[in-house]
Amino acid sequence: MIHTINWGIIGCGDVAEVKSGPAFQKVQNSKLIAVMRREAAKAKDFAERHNVPLWYDTVEELLANPAINAVYIATPPSTHLEIAKKCLQAAKFVYLEKPITLNFEEAKELNRIVARNDKLVVAHYRRKLPAFLKVKELIDANSIGKIAFVDLQILQPTKNKIITKTAANWRLNPAISGGGYFHDIAPHQIDLMSYYFGDIKNAEGFSTSILQNGVHDLVNGIIEFENAVQFRGIWNFNALEKEVKDACKIYGEKGTITFSFYGEKIVLSTDEREEVFNFTNPTHVQQPMIEQTVNYFLGKDKNPCTIESGVSVMKIIEAFTN
Repeated sequence: MIHTINWGIIGCGDVAEVKSGPAFQKVQNSKLIAVMRREAAKAKDFAERHNVPLWYDTVEELLANPAINAVYIATPPSTHLEIAKKCLQAAKFVYLEKPITLNFEEAKELNRIVARNDKLVVAHYRRKLPAFLKVKELIDANSIGKIAFVDLQILQPTKNKIITKTAANWRLNPAISGGGYFHDIAPHQIDLMSYYFGDIKNAEGFSTSILQNGVHDLVNGIIEFENAVQFRGIWNFNALEKEVKDACKIYGEKGTITFSFYGEKIVLSTDEREEVFNFTNPTHVQQPMIEQTVNYFLGKDKNPCTIESGVSVMKIIEAFTN
């Protein structure tokens, strides 16, 4: 029986610095014992700064370490499928960054190779942050009655503050990211909608490249859920600074729930009252998700986000952009 999850990180870049990496060392029954990056000097630097005992510059070396029983795949999407295959073949547990693959076809392929006894969790970590858990609590408590529709608006300038920047800015290279900024952040929003409202019945959308740079920087999508809830969302990454917006509003028969994806405030509004809930995210925002992932790997909890959820998100992204 496994009592401790010994992690290896493949791709110890910007996301692993604060959002996720240190959390593997803070969660109970969890240890970060190795990291890997193709640039050996950067892998060594990360390991030394974060007190990680081992570092590698190849995936194969890390996977060959028998002490490592779980791997966090934090590379760009273009390598997710290939690395996930190797991890599963090496009988490692997998915590996989979003988007889970480069495209929907790859997502379906990954889904086919995840066996019944494999344990894979998708890093849609916002499911476990306090603000988004509160939204779910309000929905489940019927605080605004039967829900009719959801309106989402993400309006950001080309140079924005909500997307992690890298020197190469690979997020704007479709061959590496699968698309543009939409592909980078929309998985979180789409996943939360599924988390709140369940199975999707239909989805379609329209997209264009305003800057003519090969990536979809204006995306408009609608979803019909099996429970009849309607969703409409628009993502624009060429907005004026004065038009910046990050808002999601859920409309029910008795009121509304308003929140943002990059803020920490929720507003519940009904005929009887208006209530504001404020939250503070943990320093390492993936820590609550990693905690449940560790417990799942140890057989103490359920899977916080399955491969099927990740595939569903990729299907919606394709519906909106193709």
